[in-house]
Amino acid sequence: MNDANLGPTLGRIAEALERLSPTKSTDTDLKAADAFVWHAESGRLDPALKVNRLDLQLLKGIDRQTDVLLENTVRFANGLPANNALLWGARGTGKSSLVKAVHGKINADKAGALALVEIHREDIRSLSKLLAMLRGVERRCLLFCDDLSFDTQDDTYKSLKSVLEGGIEGRPDNVIFYATSNRRHLLAGEMIENERSTAIHTSEAIETKISLSDRFGLWLGFHNCDQKTYFAIVEGYANHLGLDDPTIDLTAEANEWAVTRGAQSGRVAWQFIQDLAGRLGKPINLD
Repeated sequence: MNDANLGPTLGRIAEALERLSPTKSTDTDLKAADAFVWHAESGRLDPALKVNRLDLQLLKGIDRQTDVLLENTVRFANGLPANNALLWGARGTGKSSLVKAVHGKINADKAGALALVEIHREDIRSLSKLLAMLRGVERRCLLFCDDLSFDTQDDTYKSLKSVLEGGIEGRPDNVIFYATSNRRHLLAGEMIENERSTAIHTSEAIETKISLSDRFGLWLGFHNCDQKTYFAIVEGYANHLGLDDPTIDLTAEANEWAVTRGAQSGRVAWQFIQDLAGRLGKPINLD
């Protein structure tokens, strides 16, 4: 094939490759909303027009955790040093609700102070790409991953370790990372046990695994609430939503609901409140 024929052929190949390539993401206006969801495949941040959250005052039984996380986040929103945070503990105890409520509180006090950016656990491998997008923008961003954990043969935790603190560039000054997990060390127990049984230097191998949690300067533990706190949560929801009907024994019904669920937690309390509102024919309005 001579040079005259080669040019058009290469042109057609280039056009075909262009059609097959992913659509280039457009720059996201971080002032367009207060919350965004990261889509790793398209490299796009989509605004969330409504955030599913509760008022901070409705979260009961986690006063210490609330005070610590709120103080840390306020410092960050004001441009001061703050720590990445890991909220760990029992299911349904208010970990993710607290993160979203704190974000809502800060923006209610100072409009637009902080953007909430959610990244899904399965997209952690793309975290460095997201941080590169957020690096250098004017708005301060709270990066949030709910239910973060890593199972056997899952090596994406290495991406998280390097990005949080260990990489050359590190975390951008305008970004803080909050994660919730049921595991204190984020890794499955069998992962640590495998390292223990196969490593030449057991302590060093385990330290490598556990050091992931050490990248979070702030650890907040959440535990199942007692009965008194559970009833306080239910009563707080009922009063706030206008569900305190005198014909209903709220405590007895909430207790029966918890017994059937085998747990007392903020999540169980909220599920009871949704059932109660439905039976009373009243909509739930958290705005």
